[in-house]
Amino acid sequence: MIDWLVINLWNPQNVDVVSALVIAYLLGIIHGVTPDEHTWPITFSYSVGTFSTKGGAKTGLIFSSGFTLQRSILSELAYLALAGIFMTTTAFGVTYILVGIAMAAAGVYIAKKGGYPHWHYLEKRLGEISGIHKKGSELQEQELQHKINPAYVNEKDLTKPVPVKLAFIHGFIAGFGFGAFALIVYTVLAPTMPNAYLGWVPGMLFGLGTMTAQVLFGTAFAAWLTRMKNLTFQGIAVVGKTITKTVLEYGGIAFIVGGIAILLYPPLLTYNIVTPIKVHNLHSLGIGFFLVILSVVIFGIYGYKQGVKTAIKLGYTNKT
Repeated sequence: MIDWLVINLWNPQNVDVVSALVIAYLLGIIHGVTPDEHTWPITFSYSVGTFSTKGGAKTGLIFSSGFTLQRSILSELAYLALAGIFMTTTAFGVTYILVGIAMAAAGVYIAKKGGYPHWHYLEKRLGEISGIHKKGSELQEQELQHKINPAYVNEKDLTKPVPVKLAFIHGFIAGFGFGAFALIVYTVLAPTMPNAYLGWVPGMLFGLGTMTAQVLFGTAFAAWLTRMKNLTFQGIAVVGKTITKTVLEYGGIAFIVGGIAILLYPPLLTYNIVTPIKVHNLHSLGIGFFLVILSVVIFGIYGYKQGVKTAIKLGYTNKT
């Protein structure tokens, strides 16, 4: 190792600028790899909903982009000593509630409409002004609602891939959560930057590290789903989408309940199970860890079983 490069991922202190940047990126990778309530539920649910390895990788990329943007902003605020307002028990509880609302709303909408909410006011006005469409054109309305686009035929079709654009919003909201990683980035790494123009860099590198891991995990989640040999592509699609809406809906409710519980009883954040593993997110297992297990594992398995039942009922099985 380079003599002047000091890498301490557990408890870094008094680090130089270059070491701080390297640590930020490596911590981001660990953050993305270990079970985390701010990343895994979203990446998993959207990845399996795309039912393709490319879609899974895209999910990890889009989610992490929103997360990286938010962490860059908070890192800059930390340099300016303003991030403290986001690092309170109240902020933690509110973040859980907002994440839960976003998850549940997306899950319900996907289940009901097969897509996601979108508005095209500007596109509509430009189409009318340019003369492409007349005012009140039914054809234009169908185009804007994706009803005559071959890629979006039959909006309620269970085999239609889940749109991953919402993952960016989820990523940005999730970035307001804090834990051991955020504390290190905001209180140790960001302040080491030489000036305010670079205060955002540790947060960005932490986000990029998370992105590296999340792209790989998104790909892995989707690859796992596509290897279900007993189902046709349509069957795999049904299973993937069922898992997505189940994790988002029920996982969202779990996060809302968790957030409310924290607001009503702040000491809840201090309750944890300590393990001998000296890796953040695995050493101290608190409410966040168990929300991950509940959302991804428990609700994921339930969604998987329900999806398989639906696929078999619809006849989406390979004939043997």
